[in-house]
Amino acid sequence: MSTSTDTALARFGVGTPALDSALGALLAKGVDDGDLYFEHAVSEGISLDEGLVKRAARSVNQGVGVRAVIGDKTGYATSDEIDPTRLLEAAKAAKAIADGASGERRPYRLTTRTAAQDLYPTRDDVVDQPLDEKLSLLQQIDVRARAYDPRIKQVQASVASERRTIVIVDADGNVTVDERPLARVSVSCIAIDGNNRQAGSSGGGGRVEFGWFTDGDRWQHWVDEAARRAILKLGAVEAPAGTMDVVLGPGWPGILLHEAVGHGLEGDFNRKGTSAFSGRVGQLVASELVTVIDDGTIADRRGSLNVDDEGTATQRNVLIENGVLKGYLQDRLNARLMGVAPTGNGRRQSYAHVPMPRMTNTFMLAGQSDPEEIIRSVKRGIYAVAFGGGQVDITSGKFTFSGSEAYLIEDGKVTAPVKGATFIGNGPDCLTRVTAVGHDMSLDDGIGTCGKAGQSVPVGVGMPTIRINALTVGGVAV
Repeated sequence: MSTSTDTALARFGVGTPALDSALGALLAKGVDDGDLYFEHAVSEGISLDEGLVKRAARSVNQGVGVRAVIGDKTGYATSDEIDPTRLLEAAKAAKAIADGASGERRPYRLTTRTAAQDLYPTRDDVVDQPLDEKLSLLQQIDVRARAYDPRIKQVQASVASERRTIVIVDADGNVTVDERPLARVSVSCIAIDGNNRQAGSSGGGGRVEFGWFTDGDRWQHWVDEAARRAILKLGAVEAPAGTMDVVLGPGWPGILLHEAVGHGLEGDFNRKGTSAFSGRVGQLVASELVTVIDDGTIADRRGSLNVDDEGTATQRNVLIENGVLKGYLQDRLNARLMGVAPTGNGRRQSYAHVPMPRMTNTFMLAGQSDPEEIIRSVKRGIYAVAFGGGQVDITSGKFTFSGSEAYLIEDGKVTAPVKGATFIGNGPDCLTRVTAVGHDMSLDDGIGTCGKAGQSVPVGVGMPTIRINALTVGGVAV
């Protein structure tokens, strides 16, 4: 779905004269950069709990964020009411940071620009899909989950969707429009056997239309996965504690890569010297088997964007290649201060937030090893298929993650499921311990949301099966 600049601007009640006036006021003497970020967002969420609709909500939000940058300082003003007067007031407030600065006034020329890529050409708007069709899907999910096993006693399901119309006016006067759909289906099951109560969850989505969920067996797969995981945990044993070899499965375990390594490769942390990867471009920072990519150009993916939230086209960025650090993820501010080009990773949660360097879809490339051979190579260890929550210290690289689905590996065979497994390590050090990389790289199903500095944005992760030697596992001492 495409929207012309004139049509998009009309939605916000402004035209070229108002843009010209605001941008002229914003780009005062000494201002290095700046932009106007218009956003119109329609969001809808419907949830079913125990066969009953527990929540149905629809919201519409609109506003503009105006930014002026001088050096490493940012002036930012927002308004949820948009008209020429308020737009001009916001521009003057944002540029106040540059008052008294020396230098030339920054020139600009208003030019409508079409994004060079169309990564989510949806035909049907998922937000406007009839309510009855969404409720029907949720009811089918409830029925299928309960039929999976009589021990499935509780089922929760939800459909969340949004459509954002973004208009970005950068400091050169380029006007870019992006119409961004986003949708997700989530399923959670509770299995009960006596006093044993366990939960399992699954789901997926992306920048897709509603029919994407019902084509093929996508939603059925997620239902079966949520139910399977809940039932599986009923028979899980306590995870052993100690230092042991760990095999990560393909897909969602890439969240460990995202958290433990990806954040440390964002430009702001490295410009300030607070990342464990600061000043290490060109150095060997990982096993030579490891190549890490951040790619915002994969069609329909949750973390993909035609342009980032500064109007820069997204791209495929090689962060680590054969173990060697190649570069960082950059927005415009940090790229300018570090003397490099922006990478299309300037992102913000909404018009009320300033942009910062963030990941899009971050993953490790496939290797040459057979995944089954990787497992057979481990005498005693853990096979982690999915992760839950975790935390990371960017400065030190230390991380802690909980395993939401994991198994013992004994004498090269996957055996009992385990519960309570916690994985503890250091991101940069962990990458050097990768001794095998499988040929089965896959991306997650489209469920990731990344938090940073109080802002949340949708992201994607991915990974092939890999082996990490001598990782600390928290559990029960044996």
